[in-house]
Amino acid sequence: MKEPEVSLELAIQHGLNEEEYQRIQNLLGRNPTFTELGIFSVMWSEHCSYKNSIAELKKLPRSGGRLLVGAGEENAGLVDIGDGLAVCFKIESHNHPSAVEPYQGAATGVGGIMRDIFTMGARPIAALNSLRFGQLDKSRNRYLFDGVVRGIADYGNCLGIPTVAGEIYFEDCYSANPLVNAMTVGIVKHDQTASAIAQGQDCPVFVIGSRTGRDGIHGATFASEELSEESEHRRPNVQVGDPFTEKLLLEATLEMIREKIIVGIQDMGAAGITCSTTEMSAKGNSGMVIDLDKVPVREEGMTPYEIMLSESQERMLVVGKIGNEKRIREICEKWELICEQVGHVTDEPTLKVFFQNEKVAEIPPFDCVLGGGAPVYQREFARPAYLDILQNFDFDKLEAVEDLQDAFWKIFSSPNIASKEWVYEQYDHMVRTNTSIFPGGDAAVIRIKKTNKAISVKTDGNGRFVYLNPRRGGQIAVAEAARNVVCTGAIPLAITNCLNFGNPYKPEMFYLFREAVAGMGDACRVFETPVTGGNVSFYNESPESAVYPTPVIGMLGLIEDISHITTAFFKKSGDLIYLIGKNQNEIGGSEFLKEFYGKIAGDCPQLDLEYEKLIQNTLLEAIRKGWVSSAHDISDGGLAVALAECCIMNKINPIGATIKLPDANTRPEWQLFSESQSCILISISPDFRKSLEQFFIKQKVKLQYLGKVGGSHFIINDWLDIVVNDLLRNYYQIIPDQMET
Repeated sequence: MKEPEVSLELAIQHGLNEEEYQRIQNLLGRNPTFTELGIFSVMWSEHCSYKNSIAELKKLPRSGGRLLVGAGEENAGLVDIGDGLAVCFKIESHNHPSAVEPYQGAATGVGGIMRDIFTMGARPIAALNSLRFGQLDKSRNRYLFDGVVRGIADYGNCLGIPTVAGEIYFEDCYSANPLVNAMTVGIVKHDQTASAIAQGQDCPVFVIGSRTGRDGIHGATFASEELSEESEHRRPNVQVGDPFTEKLLLEATLEMIREKIIVGIQDMGAAGITCSTTEMSAKGNSGMVIDLDKVPVREEGMTPYEIMLSESQERMLVVGKIGNEKRIREICEKWELICEQVGHVTDEPTLKVFFQNEKVAEIPPFDCVLGGGAPVYQREFARPAYLDILQNFDFDKLEAVEDLQDAFWKIFSSPNIASKEWVYEQYDHMVRTNTSIFPGGDAAVIRIKKTNKAISVKTDGNGRFVYLNPRRGGQIAVAEAARNVVCTGAIPLAITNCLNFGNPYKPEMFYLFREAVAGMGDACRVFETPVTGGNVSFYNESPESAVYPTPVIGMLGLIEDISHITTAFFKKSGDLIYLIGKNQNEIGGSEFLKEFYGKIAGDCPQLDLEYEKLIQNTLLEAIRKGWVSSAHDISDGGLAVALAECCIMNKINPIGATIKLPDANTRPEWQLFSESQSCILISISPDFRKSLEQFFIKQKVKLQYLGKVGGSHFIINDWLDIVVNDLLRNYYQIIPDQMET
């Protein structure tokens, strides 16, 4: 076998720079082989090494609270919820693959994040997603939207895991570069967790699951570059998923972990066998000897380079305990999975790879991996000039709205506001029968069987706010995610995150990233929600533009008593409606400003983190006292939209409301459509009025009476008077109608 001769030019083609190539030569004391070059190129790519982001990520609160493992210690976060149980959860991106092959890109994104969860011993119980696309008036965006949703639905439904929550936005900046972030949540007993580690001289190393093919080769480096006209030719870098094999792999993995017959296990995700062998070895301060001739392949003539870098799906690397080789094979045979021993662990911290009796790689695993010897860079940053221009926008120059009802319909008809039922009706969100709050509310709630507990989960992030004010936008992303789970009756515990940004080598772009991460850290410290881990996705750019800086927060909350589960919609005629917090008539970055005036400008809303925390704690206590019938936070579209949603979120039993807003020294449209933070709508029985009002006064939290639930109309002052059934039809038909064009 003759490998290509390695040179600096070839290294640069692999995404390495001259300094990194020289560093590899110094580490090895020689020129790397072609296979070694491939190994370093993927392991030192941004996707695997976080070389441009880890210095900032380490500033986040990464331990404490109920965390059982610190951020980065394992493939996913692990949070104690009592009763000997832990929640395992993580979110990751599959943006670039979905841009060129939306169905498989999204499907394999779901499959990959599922494997990160069950390789830790946790059974997946719920899936979530966060999606961004261009406007639906363009056929290309409709194609991407349809393909991504089908990919997510088919994989999750076939696997039997409910997809229970998420968020979707449509903005011009995502047209060429959609964002597809997938999250999975699992449950595990404390004594049944597993680790991605290799230890123990001569412990056997197995490849289990699917055969290795040529799909996905250099997928990690593909994810570490900007999209271009050439991206369509990168379809071979997009993996192909098989959810039925994944289901078998899930069951076999959990069975091996329960029987305690393995040392460690890791999914072959980005960078395939390369990633799992180097990372598991580095974690155990050990090494491996791998014989690639024993790796089950599905294509003839595969080279060692291709076998090591393949990202074929549904494969695991398993380090077994000596003496348990037969049992590992029996379990795999039971679940009809391929299982081949491909090597063994060594105490020497070196990875040696052989092919056709020839050594094709001999490298130190530590120097390949994040947290080890992989490069770490401090990137240059510079505040973008556009921030001062947009933040100083003069709203008083905007023409006043003459017809408020017409303005309302314009906002309420935005796909960003409209129901996403067209999406989630394709997902089986009831499989396993644990889902208590379905998609479409503030957050999803999943009961934990054999306990009286439930967890609340949500993905959240407003890229427009981060674009206008990166630090406060990062704070808002965490605050709103926390607010959403609180509205369901849950206390926020921890977050995972998926950070979607442009090219980090551009100083203005790195400034946005740096500030957004700092803002997330500010909020997480106040809410006591440590960061369990997550994913950074850079290079979300095309020749036309970069996406908005979009940090997506995956929030986990705990409901100790299922009787406290709270939904967002109005329940009963005669109930009283209150606003918690203060509407500050802020329209910077709002859906109203964009839809009515066609502008994205101003500063994002103000946020007092300590007051937000007080509001959340006060609402939680009111829910636990049994006073609150519904709770819904004010976000996209502002107060008027949130009130309308409360009337129609229960599609089967919609109900009206009559609202009287006080006179304010401001334009009524600003009052109606402001997206002020720390604002929550609640409804209560009149029986609890006195108790609730006295409690909020005692807590020093602003509470404003707005009106009553009831009737068949949605009325606000003399500004809006709309038949509830008209709201209903509009809300649930906007996206289906656009997708049929």
